[in-house]
Amino acid sequence: MTTPHASHAGPTAAQRWPAEERRVRMSDAVEILVYVQGRGPVIVLLPSLGRGATDMEELALPLCEAGYRVLRPEPRGHGGSTGPLEGKTLHDWAGDIAAVIHSETDVPVWVVGHAHGNWIARTLASDHPARVRGLILLAGSAGKVPVGMQAQPIPPEVRAMIERCAEPGLPDRDRLEALQRVFFAPGNDARPWLTGWDRHLMAMQTAAQKRTPVDEFFAGGDAPILNVQASHDVVAPPAYANVLREYLGERVTNVTINGAGHALLPERLDEVVAAVLGWIRTHETAETC
Repeated sequence: MTTPHASHAGPTAAQRWPAEERRVRMSDAVEILVYVQGRGPVIVLLPSLGRGATDMEELALPLCEAGYRVLRPEPRGHGGSTGPLEGKTLHDWAGDIAAVIHSETDVPVWVVGHAHGNWIARTLASDHPARVRGLILLAGSAGKVPVGMQAQPIPPEVRAMIERCAEPGLPDRDRLEALQRVFFAPGNDARPWLTGWDRHLMAMQTAAQKRTPVDEFFAGGDAPILNVQASHDVVAPPAYANVLREYLGERVTNVTINGAGHALLPERLDEVVAAVLGWIRTHETAETC
């Protein structure tokens, strides 16, 4: 018997676009686990430092809803992906992503890199330009400071605070304080990021950054770039928001998301989605003209 006026809600986005697990085997030592969802042009999502592909599902679902096929590779050594981490550079991490793209399609794809993922995205576009249609950098440090300024792009005290966020031996209250200071804007809830950290992965990724000269990846090949900055970001601060455009010119488009810090996605997801889709569709339209 049917209850009068019963609600018949349709399937959720997660139900409409379940993630298929795929494994891309590069060698006996390296195999990358990839979550694949959706249909349409391909977008690859790369997560932040010391974090995995599950962080990017909240962004993947609205992109699937908008008509795209989304790939979320787990970093090697984390979440089902295997491979040596010691002694690597950003070129090794970028090579993993190039292999993932090649396993899916022969045409260039959109690549989204969040925070540390922006360094891998730009290295990918520099090393494998034929694989990249365009770069979307979310809360990404440029790796340089404005012309004429003498400073480190990410000061040591900020790096130390990032490491505190992932330190398993620290009490949650101390980690939460660090998260609030370095990743989240005032008034935003940092508790969702108490979990999801891989401290060893963070250390290996940081070492890979230090081994890779910034000029080897800075330009991101010749791909168009959307640089999405956060108004309260202490890792990639607003004072540095124009660095990429200053060096690379008009192929860089800058957008600032208000009320967000370096975490960005759990703070202002809808605004990020709107910025990403608006920019991609503008370029798709231009390509067909």
